[in-house]
Amino acid sequence: MTGSPSASLVAGVDCSTQSTKVVVCAADTGEVLRTGSAPHPDATEVAPAVWWAAFEAAAAGLLDGVSAIAVGGQQHGLVTLDEGGAVVRPALLWNDTRSAAAAAELVTELGGPAAWASAIGSVPVASFTVTKLRWLAEHEPELAARAVRVQLPHDWLTAQLAAPGSPAATTGVTDRGDASGTGYWSPATGGYRPDLLRLAFGRELAVPRVAAPAEPVGETKAGQVLGAGTGDNMAAGFGLGAVTGDVVVSIGTSGTVFAVSRTPTADASGIVAGFADATGHFLPLVCTLNAARVLSTVAGLLGVSLSELDRLALSTPDSGGLVLLPYLDGERTPDLPHAKGLLHGLTRANATPARLARAAVEGLLCGLADGIDALRAEGVEVRRALLIGGGARSAAVQALAPAVLGVPVLLPEPAEYVALGAARQAAWALATAGGTAGGRGDGGPPAWSVPAGVLPAVEPAIAVREAYAATLAGAGPLLDA
Repeated sequence: MTGSPSASLVAGVDCSTQSTKVVVCAADTGEVLRTGSAPHPDATEVAPAVWWAAFEAAAAGLLDGVSAIAVGGQQHGLVTLDEGGAVVRPALLWNDTRSAAAAAELVTELGGPAAWASAIGSVPVASFTVTKLRWLAEHEPELAARAVRVQLPHDWLTAQLAAPGSPAATTGVTDRGDASGTGYWSPATGGYRPDLLRLAFGRELAVPRVAAPAEPVGETKAGQVLGAGTGDNMAAGFGLGAVTGDVVVSIGTSGTVFAVSRTPTADASGIVAGFADATGHFLPLVCTLNAARVLSTVAGLLGVSLSELDRLALSTPDSGGLVLLPYLDGERTPDLPHAKGLLHGLTRANATPARLARAAVEGLLCGLADGIDALRAEGVEVRRALLIGGGARSAAVQALAPAVLGVPVLLPEPAEYVALGAARQAAWALATAGGTAGGRGDGGPPAWSVPAGVLPAVEPAIAVREAYAATLAGAGPLLDA
């Protein structure tokens, strides 16, 4: 694609669990002009230098003429730095569950789930940064003693992009969206909770400044305007242009269900994380650890391709009573960090590849539908679902999603929405800096459009949801043994 040669160009970076992706867009329209990507190791702890190497590979030859850049990054990951700014140890990623016991300890020490929900809008689980800090202090005290600063993955990558000596490169900068997933920043008050840092780590650490959504936080080494960046879910919502009433259902490495809200949430059950978004509003979110990999794992078990898994799942009208609880890598929602998957209701009649394929797709979607119900329970308006992520390209997922999710489902055109949201934020920062007409005159973000189709409406799959819920309720200690 080509854009107007006079248009300003902006870049967005998605530093995700599995890869780094870079998109270059026209600042005024969001038209994607160039893309690049590079993989990350398949691990739950990664040396941050890997992210920088992946960024350089993904961005090679793409950034000529770019006026601004921002980073969307995987939430929660723990990056610790020493006095000289060197990384103390490999980053613990959001999907590293070794801090599950630390999470339970912290919840008790503050006075229980309600105390945490009141303090930060969320109840910490193993994914949260604050729990990883407690694990580090308890299990690697010599490394913990070297740490003087704590950052998130997107904060660290933003610092590498920043001009040497600038505040973004030295003291660090983050945004309210990513800060809201640390466990020591409150969306309701807009401030850090140093007491919670001390509770987790035994002492305070230096934390990045929280920038405003449209704020230019400095310049890159190449002189480009640098946006604050944000967390991956916040960036995806911003890239999609999600508004109140939209619930984004993302099927990637993790499954996420989140919505834009005008008011903060504080769910003492811990199911809904009360995050902030990238625009000044809030982003209540439910996250599952097991999403697209459920499909690839079952396809591997059956010895078929993903497209054949789709065909099998759609070749049968139902699963014949077969229910899959797909907790293959432990689970975050429900909070079962040591869980194993469970296949329930197996008989000679339903022991077929087609029925297992169907149960896999239904199990994946039921976990996400539970997330939508949890948002509603917190008073979040849900009018329609926007289905995104690699798993959303599955024909079986598309066919079954409207019935299992129980709401109208839109299928936005496939795109790298985290990177696109980061690029839109870069365009907003550029407009704030006076470098483009991409931002609106009222100071709002550029109005980029996202093409989307509507999936055919069907009757809600009540029986499927009820069978899943009954299996979960009856599984008990088998799940987290």
